[in-house]
Order: sequence, then structure tokens, then C-alpha cells
Amino acid sequence: MNSRDRHAPIHDYRDLTFWKDSMALAVEIYRLTNAFPPDERFGMSSQMRRCATSIPANIAEGFGRESRQSFIQYLRISQGSLKELETLAELARRVGLLGGDESEGVASKCTSLGKMLRSLIRKLEQKGQ
Repeated sequence: MNSRDRHAPIHDYRDLTFWKDSMALAVEIYRLTNAFPPDERFGMSSQMRRCATSIPANIAEGFGRESRQSFIQYLRISQGSLKELETLAELARRVGLLGGDESEGVASKCTSLGKMLRSLIRKLEQKGQ
């Protein structure tokens, strides 16, 4: 969470910076995978897209459950999808589907988003104790 999130009222998951960032990452993954060869349409491209869309979708679903424990659970699912996406981006780089700059850009965004998710999970867990 950045300073805007701490001071702005949160009425909806769409108000959360990390949800907005995860949506931007998903859009970028769709753009990057559009350049993959057609034989990867049901392989790497599909898997990366599913991971990328799972991140903001689980943030939204967890927020909608209106329970701290459920929200934490769905944030952890988002973390898992994020790590899967990082791994697939690295694999895509190693097999020549993504360039180094593209792969590094995805990795950087994943790292930033992962830090935000971990921070929020810790804060929510502390509030629950």
C-alpha cells in the first residue's frame, strides 16, 4: 500500500493501488503474449494469462467476502499466482518467447506487487490478533 491508500477511504477493491497495479500487469501480460507464436496459444500464453488474471480477480473476490480471514486467504492465493507468473515469465525468456527486457519488466512488477501484498497480509494479520 502506498501513502495514498493509507489516507484515502477504501470503499471498494478498485480503490486499492495493488489491485490497480495487478490489473495493469494482467493487461501487459496479454499484450506480451499476443506476440507469442500460434503454437503457444494453448500453452505458455494461456497459462501466463490465467495467472495474471487470477491475481486481481482473487484480490477482488477476497475483498468481497467481507471477512478479514477470507481476504487474507485470497491475498495469499494472489501471491501464489504472482509467483507462478514470475516463473512462467522466466521460462518464457529462457525458451526465447520473451526478451530479457520484457522478462525483467514483468519480474520487477511482480516483485513490487508481491511486497505490497505481503505488507497488507501482515497488517491484516496483526489487526486480527
